Parts: sequence; C-alpha cells; structure tokens
Amino acid sequence: QVQLVESGGGLVQAGGSLRLSCAASGRTFRRYAMGWFRQAPGKEREFVAAISPSGIRTRYADSAKGRFTITRDNAKNTLYLQMNSLKPEDTAVYYCAAAPSGIPTMTGEYDYWGQGTQVTVSS
Repeated sequence: QVQLVESGGGLVQAGGSLRLSCAASGRTFRRYAMGWFRQAPGKEREFVAAISPSGIRTRYADSAKGRFTITRDNAKNTLYLQMNSLKPEDTAVYYCAAAPSGIPTMTGEYDYWGQGTQVTVSS
C-alpha cells in the first residue's frame, strides 16, 4: 500500500514556475515507477511525466517536454515536478501516481493515486 499526498499547487502568471511535490508513505516507494497526470475541467486525465524507480529514466508528454522536469528523492520518499514557462493551458488538477512496473503513460497502469493539487495559470 502506498499513500500519496501532493502539494505545491497554486496560482501563477503565464511564464512563471511552480514545483509540485508528492510525498509517499511506506518503505516501498523506491520500488515503484512514479508519474504525474493532470485533469482540466471537462477533460480526461492526461499523462504529463513519469520516472523509473531508480530515477534514471524519464518520459514526458509532448506538452511537457522542455518545460517540465520530473525527479525523485528515494531517501525522502518524495516525487517532484518542476514546471517552468507555464501557460494558461497548463491549468488543471495535478495528480501523482505509483505504478508497479515500467514507466507507463496510461492511467490504468497505475495502482495508487494522490488526491491532486490545483494549478492555475493566469494569462
């Protein structure tokens, strides 16, 4: 069982930056691939970025490449998402999730989810 709690969301102007954090409970965090997803009102939840258990390998959605960076600190049981050059279309609730294998991009491959943190980017 892994419990996930996101933080770091907020209101920011276009072009600004935010750093999201996801704190995980338990000693098994280092065994899981981790991902960030987001969901805007009226839209499906979409993949943003994912990272392997070791942190060596990462994957990004095209919309995140070059602007967002996913990292993890297994000693602190924490996942991060650094978001730069934010755009109004990045506005969404951001969720972190844990997957038992691979570096998946599909929601169905993740077993555990956080409650989400709101990111709002004003123009």
